[in-house]
Amino acid sequence: MESIRIGTRDSELAMWQARTVQQQLEALGYRTEIIATKSHGDIELSKPLYEMGVTGIFTRTLDIALLNGEIDIAVHSMKDVPTLLPNGIAIGAVLKRGNPHDVLVYKGDPLLVESEIATIATSSLRRKAQWLHRYPKHQIENLRGNVNTRLQKLADSQWNGAIFAAAGLERIGKLPQNHIVLDWMLPAPAQGAIVVTVREDKPEMQNYLVPLHDDYTYVATQLERDFLRALEGGCTAPIGAFAEFKDNKLHFKGGLWSEDGKDAKVIDEYLTEVDETTGERLAEQIKKLGN
Repeated sequence: MESIRIGTRDSELAMWQARTVQQQLEALGYRTEIIATKSHGDIELSKPLYEMGVTGIFTRTLDIALLNGEIDIAVHSMKDVPTLLPNGIAIGAVLKRGNPHDVLVYKGDPLLVESEIATIATSSLRRKAQWLHRYPKHQIENLRGNVNTRLQKLADSQWNGAIFAAAGLERIGKLPQNHIVLDWMLPAPAQGAIVVTVREDKPEMQNYLVPLHDDYTYVATQLERDFLRALEGGCTAPIGAFAEFKDNKLHFKGGLWSEDGKDAKVIDEYLTEVDETTGERLAEQIKKLGN
């Protein structure tokens, strides 16, 4: 057979993820090649994501390449993938999840972060809302770019710290010692998970990906994404969700915040059964809180 063409963004983190998929496929005996591209989300860095008003900003270029037959599979951070996939594209595999948490990379004295006045950087509305809920007097600055760009912007700034996904920093070996795990902050749905998408009309390609698939991660992230979709979220709403298996039950925690962080709704449940309606039920449940 010909090489499997693996599509990816060209950032260091995206390339790491693509190489991880490449290594797993080649270990199974397949020949592969990586085809890297730049997404619109990587090019337009002046605006926060939530102000750009589009979903799939990091995935659309690869979706088009996949549908046009320019690549055979595409590798994404699953949290970047819209909850409704384009027509003709399907999930081929969800790899075992990495670290789902956010971390704060701080400068100077970490106690300054806990002080009444501090400046924290993030472009995520979800992170901003949760941070302001906890620290309402802090100043939030916009921070866009790939991981390396954001780390450099932090180093060059007067900010006290910036928020990152732990998995991204860990995967490229850039998690500094001066970090705090924000275990109180609900991550983006599917944060820490890598997904491989494929064309629906290519069943043989889907079969190649079966050994890469982790069903526990898939079930947990699918619930988080169903919850997000039911709340009509995406990049434009402060929504967090995390599900993990504990003692044969699925522990789910979901949150919905106002943009200024003043209002917060959070649910916390242990689920013994999960189906395609569970996420919607949980979303309806959180909507009713405080009404």
